[in-house]
Amino acid sequence: MQVNDLTVDEFKALIRETVRETIEELLADPDENQTVKENFKQELLAIQQRREAGSKGIPAAEVMQRLGLGNG
Repeated sequence: MQVNDLTVDEFKALIRETVRETIEELLADPDENQTVKENFKQELLAIQQRREAGSKGIPAAEVMQRLGLGNG
């Protein structure tokens, strides 16, 4: 079947389906069905608990200094 054999409604449905599939591909979660290693999960939970307890972590300026990413 070729495009010129389609009715207007069939052509619109084809375009709609193509757009829907494209949007689903663009918005798909690349991490879906992936697992997180237990130690990484525990680290994230520990960070969350420290934040909830009021810890603010390391200031960005200090991180930059430690990594040698200072000004200039």
